[in-house]
Amino acid sequence: MTLPFQEGGAPENLYYKGRGAQLNPKNKFLQSEYAQDHPEGIDEWWQADVPTQIIEEHAKSLVNKVDSPDVGMWYSMNPYQGCEHGCIYCYARNSHQYWGMSAGLDFERKIVVKRNAPELLRKFLDNKNWTPKPISLSGNTDCYQPVERKMWITRQLLEVALEYKQPLGIITKNALVLRDKYLLQKLAQDQLVCVYVSITSLQEDLRLKMEPRTTTAAQRFRIVKELSDAGIPVGVMTAPMIPGLNEHEMPQLLEMAAQNGAKFAGYTIVRLNDAIKIIFNDWLYKNFPDRADKVWHLIESMHGGKVNDSDFGRRMRGEGNVADLIRQQFKIHTKKNGLNMEKFELNTSLFQRPQQQLRLF
Repeated sequence: MTLPFQEGGAPENLYYKGRGAQLNPKNKFLQSEYAQDHPEGIDEWWQADVPTQIIEEHAKSLVNKVDSPDVGMWYSMNPYQGCEHGCIYCYARNSHQYWGMSAGLDFERKIVVKRNAPELLRKFLDNKNWTPKPISLSGNTDCYQPVERKMWITRQLLEVALEYKQPLGIITKNALVLRDKYLLQKLAQDQLVCVYVSITSLQEDLRLKMEPRTTTAAQRFRIVKELSDAGIPVGVMTAPMIPGLNEHEMPQLLEMAAQNGAKFAGYTIVRLNDAIKIIFNDWLYKNFPDRADKVWHLIESMHGGKVNDSDFGRRMRGEGNVADLIRQQFKIHTKKNGLNMEKFELNTSLFQRPQQQLRLF
């Protein structure tokens, strides 16, 4: 039997509803940390869940070059670090450690906001050394997560992209993207945008545990349909596939995606690197004690006996019988539903620098 990790865990009778992670594992970059030594003390260390904290950061840069050859992007920009959606499997959790926080509850409750992101994007695009290539929004955390309702930073980034004719790729699981449908239509007219919607499960009880502050699957298919009907190229990401939890849903997810107008699809398998291993293990045994061992060992079977593989070309797809079955399933059902039949490339030929255009007059 695989026992759940105990590092940084809360009491067994405490569960933070509306949060994915149930603990704050140690930040490997910090030499010291706070901990509870005496549970009987006057101060209550483990309290009811606290409100989300917004931390404004005056960032020095925004656009990052992506060196990984298997994520399908050249550059990415992230207006937010941390994500209130709370998806338990999210690979971006580890990046929160660079900010001096934990990849667990801190990732969901302490959101770093780059208020000056639009200004930084303009500065980046004005650089004469910039050769236009698509930029992914976001490559890390969801650019339409709940805080965007208040901050409108993603909206401003779209406006800058439209002004410069800078092509963008977007991936989200939040219906807030429909707020900006008009801007996305304007970008799509010049083949400057493609939107992917992440859809992992039709099981509402699983979603509430695995992705607690996200919109329902029904809402996500509505996003696909509305964007498609508006002439915006749209695809779905059935990711990650977790054997024993949601991998059996892939055929239906792909079928419903096609029925709602999606033209493209992708997938990844779950991989639990660094602190995510601790967070996911704790979550799995608390929520699915009856099948936790099975799920954990199935994940290990896809990564050579581990729960993570960092090798490019293999880490997103895995190896072994289970990974092969998922791969074949994806191939069969994308073909059956007419997905990935069209070749689509974002248009980089229209890029312009508005300031330079004005100087001509």
